[in-house]
Amino acid sequence: MSASQPHNTTQVERPDSLKSLFWAFTWLALQGFGGVVAVVQREMVEKKRWLTREQFVEDWAVAQVLPGPNVVNLSLMIGDRYFGWRGGLVALAGMLTFPLLIVLALAGLFAGVSDVPQVQGALRGMSAVAAGMIVATGLKMLPALKTNVLGTPWCWAVAALTFAAIAGLRLPLIWVLALLGGGSGLWAYRRLNATAPGQAKP
Repeated sequence: MSASQPHNTTQVERPDSLKSLFWAFTWLALQGFGGVVAVVQREMVEKKRWLTREQFVEDWAVAQVLPGPNVVNLSLMIGDRYFGWRGGLVALAGMLTFPLLIVLALAGLFAGVSDVPQVQGALRGMSAVAAGMIVATGLKMLPALKTNVLGTPWCWAVAALTFAAIAGLRLPLIWVLALLGGGSGLWAYRRLNATAPGQAKP
């Protein structure tokens, strides 16, 4: 690992092969009932250590902004990080292959019982669990904000404004991302430029 790489990559490990990458994402996807992001954070950061917490926060932020399912975007990014475009495709295949087969099978079974009140109640209960998993993952990622270039107070302020805009005011997500996300990104860019070694004033 080169000395020019950021300090938060010093403890990162890497998958041994494309095969291990495929099965890691397959196992990850099969655990993702109600929301894969919580499972991704636990598997990629805490267990396998393929990403640091800071890298996960950064990659997840990009995956959220890009078009398409955020977890699919993240799998492509992680696969590409270690094996280039082949790794991206293999990670994507691991994420989608077996869940796709299972969903197709369940869809055929669910079609006959979708109107049963007990089934609808069970699905509503699962949605509460999914929300709890997302909140728990967000709390786990909070310590990574301590090293954010914007500073912890501003990160908390943006998080609070985002929650208020989406949950309280029910503003469209695209506008919240454009205004708060874009504004924070530009500010971070300016602060990074201001503290770059080549731009430091004597």
